[in-house]
Formats: sequence, structure tokens, C-alpha cells
Amino acid sequence: MIAIVDYGAGNLMSVKKALDFIGADSIITSNPAELASAEKVILPGVGSFGDAMESMREKGLVEAVKASALSGKPFLGICLGLQLLFAESEESPEAQGLALLNGKITQIPTDMGLKVPHIGWNSVEISEGSRLFNGIKNGSYFYFVHSYYLNGADENAVAGTTEYGVKIQCAVERENLFATQFHPEKSGEVGLRLLKNFVELEG
Repeated sequence: MIAIVDYGAGNLMSVKKALDFIGADSIITSNPAELASAEKVILPGVGSFGDAMESMREKGLVEAVKASALSGKPFLGICLGLQLLFAESEESPEAQGLALLNGKITQIPTDMGLKVPHIGWNSVEISEGSRLFNGIKNGSYFYFVHSYYLNGADENAVAGTTEYGVKIQCAVERENLFATQFHPEKSGEVGLRLLKNFVELEG
């Protein structure tokens, strides 16, 4: 069973529908005990970094999410769920993130003639040997919606990059931790393949 973390904001139903489509059992939950007992955990997200962390604190989910991420079971962050794995974001300088990975979450530059937020399809340069992108062609297009992005992450943890005025580290992979800035559940066949790869990972 895959637990989809419900902290009051996120693309929960679209993630669940995608998992249903590929035949993966999942539940949407804010129950720490269900997160602990799940075989895998997905942390989706839309909205702001600070609001998301505050909502998780109010629901008593911060420690439960951290425990799941550190347990060795496969854990996937999506969009804001990727950003929350880091200690802080320029979006909410006062907020403390989960601090599970090293890197910086910074704003996409607004002085380069590009629309921010970045909304649309971008090709992803896939790191060799990525388990999350197994069987997915390098340069495949995924769907993005974001104004902030990851940079400065440990190079050995970066599974995918894209370009939108700046180089964006759009996927990370370290031991049992996986995350994507793009929305696999909204990225058609390649997105479903990525989710299937996650579902098939061993703990």
C-alpha cells in the first residue's frame, strides 16, 4: 500500500487516479500510523513552502513524514513535495523545511523575459543509472508548474535537470528518497512510467 500524504493542500486526487490507473493500491491519509505502516509514501504538493510546512505541523505530520523518509521505504516528493525535502526556500525564509537533503530552493529569475510561474512541458536530461527514470528516454518531456526551483543539490543526488532560463535540478534520487519538480501524474505516458518505476522499487 502506498500512502499519499494529506496535509490539506496538494494534487492528491490526480496522484491517486494515476496510481489507480497503473494498478497500484493507495490511500490518501493524514494519519501518522498509516504513514508508518505503508510500504511506500508519496508527498505531493501545491502552494507555498511556508503554508505547507505550517499545515503539516498543525496536523502533527512533520515527524511522521520525516520518519517515513528515513525508514528506508521508497519515498517520493512531487513538485512542492520536492522542495519540502530541503531545509529552506526563498519563498518562505522564515519556514523550516524537512531538511532531509542538501540544496537551495530559489526563485526563478523574473528579469529574463520568461513567464513566472513556469507552466508547461520541458525536456529533462536524465542522469545515467537513475532508477526512477528507468526505461524513459533521455530528453523526454514532463509537465511543470512552479516559481521556485532546486539548485546546489549534491551532484550525486541529481537524477534529472531541465532548462528554463537557468539550469533546474528537477529530479533527485538518494537511497530511498526520490523527488521530482515536475508532475508525473500530469505528464502522460512517461509520467505514468515514472510512477510505475517508483511503485516497483524495493524498500
